[in-house]
This record gives sequence, structure tokens and C-alpha cells, in this order.
Amino acid sequence: MFNYVIRRIFIAIPVLIGVTIINFIIMSMAPGSPVDMLISPQIPAEALAAKRIELGLDAPAYVQYLSWFKHLLQGDLGYSMITYEPVLNMILSRMGPTLLLMGVSLIIGVAIAVPLGILSARKQYSKLDYAAVTGSFLGISVPNFFLGLGLIYVFSIWLKILPSSGMTTLGSEGGFGDILLHLIMPVIVLTANVAGRNIRYVRSSMLEILEQDYLRTARAKGLKETLVINRHAVRNALIPIITVLGMEIPILFGGAVVIEQIFSWPGIGQLTMSSIMSRDYSTIMGLNLTAAVIVIVANLLTDITYALVDPRIKYSK
Repeated sequence: MFNYVIRRIFIAIPVLIGVTIINFIIMSMAPGSPVDMLISPQIPAEALAAKRIELGLDAPAYVQYLSWFKHLLQGDLGYSMITYEPVLNMILSRMGPTLLLMGVSLIIGVAIAVPLGILSARKQYSKLDYAAVTGSFLGISVPNFFLGLGLIYVFSIWLKILPSSGMTTLGSEGGFGDILLHLIMPVIVLTANVAGRNIRYVRSSMLEILEQDYLRTARAKGLKETLVINRHAVRNALIPIITVLGMEIPILFGGAVVIEQIFSWPGIGQLTMSSIMSRDYSTIMGLNLTAAVIVIVANLLTDITYALVDPRIKYSK
């Protein structure tokens, strides 16, 4: 397993480099530049040219990329072209709120999807099955922004019982209770999406396992149904379930961009949107690299979990 992990890490290095090159090419092809966002249109062209030179935007694209990559090898993601803060510090300061939002949503979503998907498969074509499948389709079909705005209207504007934005109440010291109140609505939106996607996958995986001959043999030997399901069926159904759950981390990371913008949640998603709108090249590159690392780590953890769940899977070569 150790050799496998090391090999995957070495394979990830050229992948990350390729991602940064593609991101830089796309970013350099986009219209506008940080100078357009920083300086008033009334400023003379000479001043604009001087600002481009100061930010290094006058150099060819490949020179700009090599300069950025050289600093990256030294552990430096550069400075924001808008706020002049270190990009690494900006990302780290926003990572905590995003991990909190994503982590709580993922845990609750999985806690709903797995048992409900298993029950739905065991009671196929029952009222519970139809209700679970219907809820699953609703969770997938309703856009995040629509559900988020609907919750804000109901609970913040109409009922006035939940805060509509931010992570803590302005002017307060925050605290667990205050953060919890601000978490409720964005977590509901992301949880609905996570549970909606995974109920169908868990149900489908369990239905396939329940039709296997070895479960009929286990029942014929007199094993209780609970033991048959929990020890034999669920364990063998975990491989496709783990695959889907491993994909949830990158999906949640992308979905957080919309949710954090709607609820003004001070995380990575909100920083991404503000960086794109202001053409903050250095911050965008740092965020893209962070997202690529998260995807690679999520895939690696998924592969390791395979071996922990199913002892037949070996990574010896």
C-alpha cells in the first residue's frame, strides 16, 4: 500500500503541472485583465502601461507562467493583484469555513442516503421506495441557487427565524450557536443535493447484491435477515458506493461556489467568484491548483478505502 501511495503521488505531479498550464492558457485567453479592474478608465494610457509592467502583465504568456511556476516550486503562490495579500494566506483563511460547510453537508447527506437507499432496495416497489426515489429526483432536479433563494425567502424574510448571510452575526463574537444558525440553510441545500444523488446509487447497488445467489444460500442456512443484509449485502455493495462518495468531494467543492455566493459564506467559493470577477490572475491560479490537489487526494483516499473495505483488493505492485 505504501509503494502504491508513493507511486500515485509521483503520477499526480505531472497531472498538476498540466492542470496549471491549461488553466493559465484559458485565463490568458479571457478578455480583460487586473489592470482594467484596478484603474479608472480616465487614467492615461501611459499609466495603464506602467501598471501592466509593474504587475508583469507586459511579458509574454509563457514568461508569466514560468515566473509563477518558479515561485510555486519555492512554496510561494504569489500575491493577489487586487488586495496585494499573499495568495496562500488568502486560501488558508477561507479553507476552514468551506471545509466546515462541505464536511457537515457530506456527513448528513451520506447519513441520509445510505440507510434510506438500503431500505428502499429491501422494500422495492413499496411506498417507502417510491417516496425515496421521488425525494432523490427532487434533490437532484431542484437547482441549488433556486432552493437557496427559496429558503432565504421562507426562513429569513417571511418567518424571520434564520440569518440569511454570513458565517456569524455582524458585530457579535460569533460562537457555536451563532455559526450553527448560519449553517442551517446552506447545509440544507448541499445536503439535499448529496442525498438526492446518492440514494439512487445506494439503492441500485443494493438491488444488484440482493439478487446474488450467496445471499439466498445464507438465508437457507437460517441466518437472520438483519445479519444477511448487514454482514454480507452491505459490505459487498460498498465498493460502488465508495466510488460515488469519493466523487462527492470535488462536486461539493464546485457546488460551494454557488452556495457561498448566495449565502455570503466566507469560504473558497466566494473567494473564487470575487477573483474571477476582478481578473485576479495569481489568486485564480492558486485556487485552481488547490482544487486539483483536492480532486487527486479524494481519488487517492477512495482507492485506499477500497482495500480497507474489500480485502480481495491489493495494491502490491
